[in-house]
Amino acid sequence: MSYDVGAVRAQFPALRSGTAHFDGPGGTQTPASVIAAIGEAMSRPLSIRGSTLPGEVNAERIVLGFRQAMADLLGADPAGIVFGRSATQLTYDFARTLTASWSPGDEVVVSRLDHDANIRPWVQAAERVGAVVRWADFAPDTGELPPEAVGAQITERTRLVAVTGASNLIGTRPDIPAVAELVHRAGALLYVDGVHLTAHHAVDVERLGADFFVCSPYKFFGPHHGVLAARPEVLGALRPDKLAPSTDAVPERFELGTLPYEAMAGTIAAVDFLADLGAGPGTAGGRRERLRSAYAAIDVHERALRRTIEEAVGELDGVTAHSRAADRTPTLLFTFEGRDPADAHRSLARSGVHAPAGSFYALEASRHLGLGDSGGLRVGLCAYNDAQDVERLLTGLSDFLR
Repeated sequence: MSYDVGAVRAQFPALRSGTAHFDGPGGTQTPASVIAAIGEAMSRPLSIRGSTLPGEVNAERIVLGFRQAMADLLGADPAGIVFGRSATQLTYDFARTLTASWSPGDEVVVSRLDHDANIRPWVQAAERVGAVVRWADFAPDTGELPPEAVGAQITERTRLVAVTGASNLIGTRPDIPAVAELVHRAGALLYVDGVHLTAHHAVDVERLGADFFVCSPYKFFGPHHGVLAARPEVLGALRPDKLAPSTDAVPERFELGTLPYEAMAGTIAAVDFLADLGAGPGTAGGRRERLRSAYAAIDVHERALRRTIEEAVGELDGVTAHSRAADRTPTLLFTFEGRDPADAHRSLARSGVHAPAGSFYALEASRHLGLGDSGGLRVGLCAYNDAQDVERLLTGLSDFLR
């Protein structure tokens, strides 16, 4: 399978600035097709959804198209796709809704590998209802979070387990299907933060066994917002706070106010852009099949660049790599003996390389690695990075260390 990274890069206007972007885990750049889709949506009549006037019809078409596109991306039911302002906002909303039926002494399991957006909402919601928070620890030396580490925290009082599909700090991909089996055997629910995972790997929510799965399109070339996927029947059993006259239909009961149709149109375009990165536009097969092909091609491309970086950095003195799990995304975290990672970030920036430093809201993970709140220098690859980007990064790191 060929992968033309030059053709991919040509579709991103922001890359013309000359910056080598390794900041994809914090948000990718936007292709021209997504920008155009947002503009096109706003250039046509839009109004409250309906079936009579052009504005109503356009709005309805965009919303339904958005739900189908995200369903194709995640292997989910379109009727279970919920729009949100961000993955963080969605998790807070669902934490409040789910814990409303909990009793004192019920338990929630969170992992130290996670972004704080899949920890703090559950911790705070548990405190409000008198529930117990139990912590699953990953191994700092390997970065692994084995299923048994999660299972050891599950008891007969466990109501929900919250775990990441992939660490945004060190890239670790836990075995979510194995975790799901343990969770469901105990009669609990599984909430998966798939924000970082969805940017790099094909997702099948049913195969993962996730009862709730959140992601963010701006991590895979789309607009800034969040999406939650769940089975419609699971959503139908939940009663969130909402306005009296607003619809009680699923999934709309979870979406407060008028939806931003332009962002939804941009997300449709982002999913289509991803689907075309495999065998190319117009290739036979449905969008779901083309997405699987695209993710396979992206994975081969990103893995090759990751190996180049790892091998070269391994030859540098005074550098520690903290991304060590056997199964991980192309996301690397480095620290430097006697040096502040923020200085490495600033040094690279002077040569037009964007590799940020910090803990990136993965506070518990950074602390568990012994890095405090400072974290390290994060190098995150994505589909538009090329060998020239990598060469500039490695040259910049060598110059910094000298």
